[in-house]
This record gives sequence, C-alpha cells and structure tokens, in this order.
Amino acid sequence: MSHPHPELSSPPPLPEGGLRVTPLGGLGEIGRNMTVFEYGGRLLIVDCGVLFPEEEQPGIDLILPDFSSIRDRLDDIEGIVLTHGHEDHIGGVPFLLREKPDIPLIGSKLTLALIEAKLQEHRIRPYTLEVAEGNRERIGPFDCEFVAVNHSIPDALAVAIRTPAGMVVHTGDFKMDQLPLDNRLTDLHAFARLSEEGIDLLLSDSTNAEVPGFTPHERDISNVLRQVFAGARKRVIVASFASHVHRIQQILDAAHEYGRRVAFVGRSMVRNMGIARDLGYLKVPPGLVVDVKTLDDLPDNEVVLVCTGSQGEPMAALSRMANRDHQIRIVEGDTVILASSLIPGNENAVYRVINGLTRWGANVVHKGNAKVHVSGHASAGELLYFYNICRPKNLMPVHGEWRHLRANAELGALTGVPHDRIVIAEDGVAVDLIEGKAKISGKVQAGYVYVDGLSVGDVGEPALKDRKILGDEGIISVFVVIDSSTGKITGGPHIHARGSGIEDSVFGDVIPKITEVLERSAQDGVVEPHQMQQLVRRTLGKWVSDTYRRRPMILPVVVEV
Repeated sequence: MSHPHPELSSPPPLPEGGLRVTPLGGLGEIGRNMTVFEYGGRLLIVDCGVLFPEEEQPGIDLILPDFSSIRDRLDDIEGIVLTHGHEDHIGGVPFLLREKPDIPLIGSKLTLALIEAKLQEHRIRPYTLEVAEGNRERIGPFDCEFVAVNHSIPDALAVAIRTPAGMVVHTGDFKMDQLPLDNRLTDLHAFARLSEEGIDLLLSDSTNAEVPGFTPHERDISNVLRQVFAGARKRVIVASFASHVHRIQQILDAAHEYGRRVAFVGRSMVRNMGIARDLGYLKVPPGLVVDVKTLDDLPDNEVVLVCTGSQGEPMAALSRMANRDHQIRIVEGDTVILASSLIPGNENAVYRVINGLTRWGANVVHKGNAKVHVSGHASAGELLYFYNICRPKNLMPVHGEWRHLRANAELGALTGVPHDRIVIAEDGVAVDLIEGKAKISGKVQAGYVYVDGLSVGDVGEPALKDRKILGDEGIISVFVVIDSSTGKITGGPHIHARGSGIEDSVFGDVIPKITEVLERSAQDGVVEPHQMQQLVRRTLGKWVSDTYRRRPMILPVVVEV
C-alpha cells in the first residue's frame, strides 16, 4: 500500500493522457469532502463540503477546504458534481461560487434544491444540471454516469467518470440497506456492469470500515420510536440533522400514529423539510405539521418538536434549550430524542447537552441507551461484498479518519486488490492514474480555511492558539510610559488581569522587577518600544509561571512621550 510522505513536493505537470485525483478534504477527517479530477488541462470537482469546528477551535463557525491550489484555475473547472445534500458535501459550495458564480452544479433533484436554497442566502443564482441514476452526461472531457446509492438522505448518487486514462468510480457516501424506506436500493447491477467494463480506480467511502458485519436497516428504528412515543407523558422533542429526511419521516409517522402534532424548529430544519415535502420526498399527512407558534394551544401530550442540535452545537435549538436560552423551556416529563450519530470530536458537547436537558427533568433517549440511530454508511461486510462486485484495479479509500482509511484498505486487500494498487492518501496528496496504475505524484496545499462570522480565511492557527490561551489562562495587560529621549519610566507599570484567576493586588511584587529591567535597558541604550515590550513580557511571564504555574497571555504596551 502506498501512502504519503511528509516531505512530498508539489506534483509535476500531469503527463499527457494521465488523470490526476487530488482530494482537498475528507481524508483523515469526517467532513469537508472535496475531490478534484484533472484531465487534459480541465478540472471536475466532486463535492465541496464543510467540517464543523471542535472545542479547540473557539469562535469558528465552519471549516472549508483550501481552494488555493485551484484558485488560479477557476476557468478550467467544468463543473461541481454533488453526490448528495449533506452539509459535509455541499456546505462549501457557496464559498467557492463566491469566487466564480458561473461554475455549473450537477446533482439530483433534492441535492440541487437544497444547495439552491442555501445559495439564495448568499445571493447567488447557480447554473445547474439535474441528473438522476442511469443518466450519462458529458462534462468537458469527463464522461460521467450516475448510479443510485442508498444513504441517510434521499437521492444520493455515485459517479463513474470515464476519461481516456481510464474509469474512476467515486461512491460518495453509501450503504447497502436492502429494505430502504423509499425502496431505492444501491444499484449493485450498475456497479457489476461497470466492473465488467473495468473500474481502473475506485474511491470508496471508509466511514464504517472498522465496523464488522452489515449496517442495520433504517426502518429498524420505527419500533423503538413507537415505544418511546407510547411511553412519553408530555412533549416529545427530537433532534436530528436538518437533512435527514428518512429519519424525520419516521418521526412524522410515529407522531401521526399517536395523535400528536409536529412543529419544526430552527431555520435550516424548516427550510429543508419544506423542500423535501414540496418535492415529494417527505410524506406529510394533512394537518400533522403546524407552526411552532400554535403549540401553546395544544396539550403537552399532543406535541412533537423537531429541531437541530444533535451534535451539541452551541447555537442550535437543543443546546439553547438545555441552557435555558430558548423560548421552548424543558420541563419535568418531557422526552428528548437525539436521533443521530456522534460525529468524532463532538462527544463532550453532546454529553454536556444531555446533562443540561436531564437537569431540567427531561428523559433523554440517545444512541447510548436506545436504538434511535443507524448509520448511513456501509460496514465492513457490505464493503467486502461491494469490492467483490466492483473488482477495482486500483483502490483509494476516502471519507474517513486515518483508522477508517487503513481499515478500508485492508478490506480491499482481502478481496484481492494488490497491495501496490491500494493508495492511502491524505488531503492535498495528488494521485495520478497513468497506464492503468495509480500512484502518488506530489502534494498541494490543503490546510484548514476557517469561517468566523463574515471573515473567511482571515483567522489562522496563531489566532486560534491565542484564543485558546485566552480561554484557558486569561490575559494580563501591562501599561508603561517612557521618556522618548532617555528611556526612563515616567508612568506605570500598571498591571491588570482578566480571566487568569490572579488578583491585581499581587502585582506589587513584580512591578520592581519590571522597573529594574526597563531601567537597565535604558542604561544600555535600548529604548525602542517593541524591544522594551518583549522585556516586559518575558519578565512578567516568568514571574507568573514561577509563582502561579500559569501561562496567561501577556499584553505589554510601552508608550513614548
């Protein structure tokens, strides 16, 4: 198995007749999925998603793929193929289209409807091409065929990309549920047909590669939901992803069966479920869904609320309910269902929300104590079955953390893919398919791009490090006035602490040390304010560390008069 080396340099120009595959996100992480295909000087992008921040990224709203490697080649992009409508696959599209709004978007009906609604908020009207399973479209030099796959959102597609260099199949996210709610199966017949033609490179979903056996059926949740609804004394509040149409359908069915009305809470939930209903993907009995403002007129045991926040997002509805910062107040006897998985890195935030809800008397039902979630990704048994059908000549695991990629590679090897034809890459690593063999050719920049409010890419790792220090250790500011000609102190030092747990009164012990250092500096002829600030920072920082074993941010200000 080939894998990247930290010393990889920029890839050379792509040889004539070769196909280059460069993932800019989604490898080594769950989210931010984006892959760039290059042939004959033209580019095709598959997916452009976001990654959601973790606790060590305070203040960050979203994390985008790094577009820098394609920024000067935007005119070469033939289009963006969107495999399905989840945020980790479409959330980055508005930010790429800001740079070139006329890049065509190619996807299924529901996927395009979801991204078009999102783009409306960014005031972008995209060029779109709607496709469905079985369609085959020529997109520049890329001959794309779309294949139905089953996932936790309707209308998901895999894509087979044919070029003179060979055929590449990108699965997108998929599983092989044999009893899907919408009766739309992963089209194994189509994959077998592609296998007969010859799949030169397979990019395969790795998320559940470590999980043995087969992923349970989505419909298995229905009985558990009915049991929860049957035992609920007051309101039922369900938190789910705003695009999980199949899960919401089961909630609606259970609510209808038990005589409850349903209200959607949260802008994205209201928008997405409205789209799904209008397009016929969500079957809603007449009168079942009501406006949240009318709920006060209904008894608690006739109410179901469906909201966002299943990952503990601080600004989502469920987190605000747990913190008593929402118009909907959790009361004793309410039942809360977290109907989703735990995305790695979100565990602490989710358990914090569960504890907050429990504190106010709610009965919280989650994956840890009831079967209220099944995955949307193929487990190891399904992947083995899939590889035996596809028989790829080369395999490149995608969509997963390192442990998932490695496990997926091992599954491929078990089914007969030669070890030297399995490529384990990471974000930014270019993989070239030349004369039927895939190999790593170099690496482009593919770091995190942070969205902070209206700022995109302006916040970097140093700023995040500062924020973490401020959050963990606080800040101490020092203000000193010096004579511009002599360098002697004419005012201060004045020291104030915030968030450090250190009282201002104790700094009397260190002020003489700072004064001594600055006076010695002036005697040596060092009176430049920046240099004096560094002296103040080092002196005060060492004293705080020695005295309190803390490392707050030290902010010295030296002013000349």
